[in-house]
Amino acid sequence: MLNDIKSRSGFHYFVRGWRLITLPGIRRFVILPLLVNILLLGGAFWWLYSRLHLWIPQLVEHMPAWLHWLGYIIWPLSILAVVLIFSYFFSTVANAIAAPFSGMLSEQLEARLTGRRLPDSGVVALLKDLPRVMLREWLKLRYYLPRALILLILHFIPVFGQTAAPVLWFFFGAWMMTIQYCDYPFDNHKVGFAAMRHALRRHKIRNMQFGAMVGICTAIPVLNLLIMPVAVCGATAMWVESYRDEFTKPMGQ
Repeated sequence: MLNDIKSRSGFHYFVRGWRLITLPGIRRFVILPLLVNILLLGGAFWWLYSRLHLWIPQLVEHMPAWLHWLGYIIWPLSILAVVLIFSYFFSTVANAIAAPFSGMLSEQLEARLTGRRLPDSGVVALLKDLPRVMLREWLKLRYYLPRALILLILHFIPVFGQTAAPVLWFFFGAWMMTIQYCDYPFDNHKVGFAAMRHALRRHKIRNMQFGAMVGICTAIPVLNLLIMPVAVCGATAMWVESYRDEFTKPMGQ
């Protein structure tokens, strides 16, 4: 059984997240993160797709004239880069706003999967922990911004940068999506941000698979409106089966 759990891929936990959001008793905790995502990410993507036809030609114009024939390659790569940057930025904003509710969703799902409630749980604990939760969101943003800035600068280097940047954005975005959603169950147990990243790196292929699926769905209109609670549930299942025993003491100790 233990070997079966260890062999489970990130794709497994992503698919499982879709099933977990439908569990009786869990569905009501899905509603608030879902509403935040629909209102913010839905409106942001509607605006993005109305502007892309103006932005992409401007990006291509940064290329030297003798390389304009590469426009057929740069166009789709530029669109991919813009969508990835945009989707992660606005999903980050949405996640920051919905962080307390996503943490509660993760908490309730963990209790359902393990049969054990966290010592500090419920609405009162949520309000008490709100400053810590928002500080955690700032730590994630501080980790993200300097790395994103380097990739953004790389994108403006003709040919090499414009070709490599979207690929690097994809892998970086997958890693950040993993950090974003796995952080909820880790933070519920007050595991430090650095300790969480170290733990996630030990299973980096699986976690990158999970983050890549979340990132791809975040960039797809309509589907991206549902992805926040799905990712929280998938990440919580992964925490319970792969990390919980390492960071929590057995009952009675």
